[in-house]
Amino acid sequence: MDSEGRLPGSWGIEPVPERLRVLVGIDLGLLWGNLGVSLLVVAAGAALVPALSLRDALVAIVVGCLIGNLMLGVAGGIGADARVPGMVLMRAPLGRRGSYLPTGVNALQGIGWTVFELLIIATAAAALSDELFGFRAQWLWTLVFGAFALALALMGPIGFVRRFVRKLAVWAVPFALFYLTWWALDGADLGSLWAQPGTGGLSVWQGADIVIGITVSFVPYAADYTRFARDRRSAFLGTGLGYFVPDVWLLALGVVLVLSRDLSDPAALPAAIVGAGFAAALALFALLVTETDEAFANAYSAAVSVQNLVPRAPQALLIVLVMSTAVAGALIIDFVSYQTFLLLLGSVFVPLFAVLLADWLTAGRHYSEADVFEAPPWRPGLIAAWLGGFALYQWLFPTGPSWWVDAVEKLDPPAWGIGATVPSFLVAFAIAAVVAALGRRSAAGAPAT
Repeated sequence: MDSEGRLPGSWGIEPVPERLRVLVGIDLGLLWGNLGVSLLVVAAGAALVPALSLRDALVAIVVGCLIGNLMLGVAGGIGADARVPGMVLMRAPLGRRGSYLPTGVNALQGIGWTVFELLIIATAAAALSDELFGFRAQWLWTLVFGAFALALALMGPIGFVRRFVRKLAVWAVPFALFYLTWWALDGADLGSLWAQPGTGGLSVWQGADIVIGITVSFVPYAADYTRFARDRRSAFLGTGLGYFVPDVWLLALGVVLVLSRDLSDPAALPAAIVGAGFAAALALFALLVTETDEAFANAYSAAVSVQNLVPRAPQALLIVLVMSTAVAGALIIDFVSYQTFLLLLGSVFVPLFAVLLADWLTAGRHYSEADVFEAPPWRPGLIAAWLGGFALYQWLFPTGPSWWVDAVEKLDPPAWGIGATVPSFLVAFAIAAVVAALGRRSAAGAPAT
């Protein structure tokens, strides 16, 4: 407890004081490396093939991971600089009320991803218990792992790293990764797979957009954790490199699983692993334990995001409400394809990050407490830059629900195959940089009152 009766991990929206900035580079590397180990990342890799060949899919993975993790690392560095949660940080570029727009989207994505994580965890646990004990009881596993994720979320980032990652996940993750990689490659004819052409319908750059989408969905979360970092450099390196390694690894694993074992459905993966024997079942169990931290991260960040709207609400209460909603969702809906959901998030958060970066650089690579908490209610020029980047992304690569895609395609999107991430980022960044520079120049020249 601190002097105000709060646990360090439950710190609200105020800047984190120096005494609580205790996470070093290795801590953040372990945290983000652990968050990168997920069956949903495997599923994202599976979405690249057979449209792309193995060679092109790997190129898309490397390119997408370099771009996405660079964004993630920089977002982590900005969070360490400002020492506030991600959505509170958005007050600086978008305005105090303007930040409510991404806050709503981020809270929804946090709840949505928590539902997806609980679904895949419960599906895997049901397959494992069916193989070992003869019963599935998926509803029971949803409740059990929901409660486990809730306990992790209530620890906060510092407690999570010290009590879970350092003591358990640091051993379970490598075992699960190495075994699953061996299992995926065992008996696969890599030479034949390498020579096999793609079926088409997806360019390498569009494939990279899929990869970036799964990484950039964490960009609004980065500051929620790096605000407890000791310094910007630790936050940048720990976050960017920590997530990069499992990101590349599991995306490539998803590609190989589709091509060698025809496993494109993440819901079918657990049963296939369990059927490979005791060691495989043990690896799956280790993966399930570490997979729960994904649900923790999404629920925790959704709750912290909501605090930007209601700062006085107890963080623990918000975490309980978010997790309860996610558990209820996981109990009543079926596992569905999430690729369009993933890409839609990318189209929102790529230009949002571009606006944040442009404004932060214009501010001298530092946000003061006044930049965040004394920002004007709205900064319409920067909001327009964000929305313009989103519109360009969707025009170049329409994605989302079918009704949305149908509507966008009436605008005759170009078939350039260049992807949407880089153009969207550059346009939003350029507009935001000009608007922010003009705004600061105007403010500097205004007479003092």
